[in-house]
Amino acid sequence: MSKTKPFSISTRIVGEAYKRVKANHGAAGVDNESLEDFEENLENNLYKIWNRMSSGSYFPPPVRTVEIEKDETRKRKLGIPTVADRIAQMVVKINLEPNIEPHFHSDSYGYRPGKSAIQAVGKARELCWKNDWVLDLDIKGYFDNLDHEITMMLVRKHTNSKWIALYIERWLKVPAQQEDGTLHDRNKGTPQGGVISPLLANLYLHYAFDEWMQENYPTIPFERYADDIILHCRSEKQAHWIKARIKERLAEFKLELHPKKTKIVYCKDGKRKGNYDNEKFDFLGFEFRPRKAKNKYGKCFLGFIPAVGKGAIKEMYQTIRDWQIQRKTGRTLEGIARHINPIVSGWISYYGSYYKSALYSIMSHINWKLVKWVARKYKRMKGSQRRAAKWLNRIKEKEPSMFAHWLFPYKKMAGQ
Repeated sequence: MSKTKPFSISTRIVGEAYKRVKANHGAAGVDNESLEDFEENLENNLYKIWNRMSSGSYFPPPVRTVEIEKDETRKRKLGIPTVADRIAQMVVKINLEPNIEPHFHSDSYGYRPGKSAIQAVGKARELCWKNDWVLDLDIKGYFDNLDHEITMMLVRKHTNSKWIALYIERWLKVPAQQEDGTLHDRNKGTPQGGVISPLLANLYLHYAFDEWMQENYPTIPFERYADDIILHCRSEKQAHWIKARIKERLAEFKLELHPKKTKIVYCKDGKRKGNYDNEKFDFLGFEFRPRKAKNKYGKCFLGFIPAVGKGAIKEMYQTIRDWQIQRKTGRTLEGIARHINPIVSGWISYYGSYYKSALYSIMSHINWKLVKWVARKYKRMKGSQRRAAKWLNRIKEKEPSMFAHWLFPYKKMAGQ
């Protein structure tokens, strides 16, 4: 490492940053350079990043803006940095995160080491049993509205490193390139899709919300995953009261609650009587609402329980359609299994954590697609889906672990 460089940045950290970015995959940025392209001249490319960051001459290129569907009515804008810029951001994250992470609240679950979305769902489930009411917070355009001056003040609170502050400030201000190539300057927000953005977003809400709640209202529990926040209240009156306080607090950080999407929900179950307009809410792909269930003694009861949400189900059906399994007659059954198993295993691992029966339709639908594939592939089936289903069931009995969903206890369709 050269002693003439104004900033002391380890080449080893740059190499580690590359490995983490590679593990996360990701699309190309405005330069259209893929990770594979970057690796064709890997040593030289990593040296350029280190050299420019160490000398203070690293300036991030614009982020590529893409839109993805958030739900049926909304789209989310993502800002995709280049591969090189993702590595540079990871260098800063590796150096800054250890300074910030110990200060975060125990019920902040998003984008943190050792924390996960399913842990947040489990905590919400537990607290819904103990508290009758929920305040489901929706912060309007959170990532797009972080105040840059406040963000930098909070960053400097946790580091005296000039180069970390310098590059974070440049990333905050970097323009966004639209799909038509036009550049839009930004005076607030952090690109959702950047490597450093989740850490900055967590830092911002830690001071805007988590720490403030802990200091002022420690008896009102919550769980937060990035900007998805659920509070648990003892009464409807308390929920309305704390909502007003939070609205005032967020305004100090130049944030606002979405007036229509923020709602107060009654956690109705067999013991909680009365009817209210809102008796369900969505959190991290799960829908919490009253559901019939059985206890360990086989007795039915009505509980306020999470299960895979309608939006997640819709996305899974779309993914299955995109696979076009029935058209892949050139593939083997084993080849199809290798292709879809990682995705299906992820669905089962996450959404099967609570109320597994809500996934039955998805598992059965995958099998239906496989039956259609068999009926098309083998002439002896003569297009008979009943014969194809029987054939597929024989394969399942011989090799039950071939497909991830075959190990899941879904209900069979007629003919299977």
